[in-house]
Amino acid sequence: MESSDCMVVVAPAESYSLEYGGQNEAIFGRRTERIAREIAERRASGRASVRIQDRGALEVTLRARIETAFERALEVEKEGEVAR
Repeated sequence: MESSDCMVVVAPAESYSLEYGGQNEAIFGRRTERIAREIAERRASGRASVRIQDRGALEVTLRARIETAFERALEVEKEGEVAR
């Protein structure tokens, strides 16, 4: 993972949770929490476990990574429903 980037993993959950790690947590932690919760509410009704490893990602990068992680998680969930 490069500087100014982040890695996001999303999984279904009963309620919202965020596990955040990064060298600049004091600087970016509250911003990241706000953005992740906003997207989780919109994409998964707040029922998601979100893990973010942050290396100082810009807000636009953070939003893109979180949105993509939710999109992929929803695709996997839909594929699992079809297979059942």
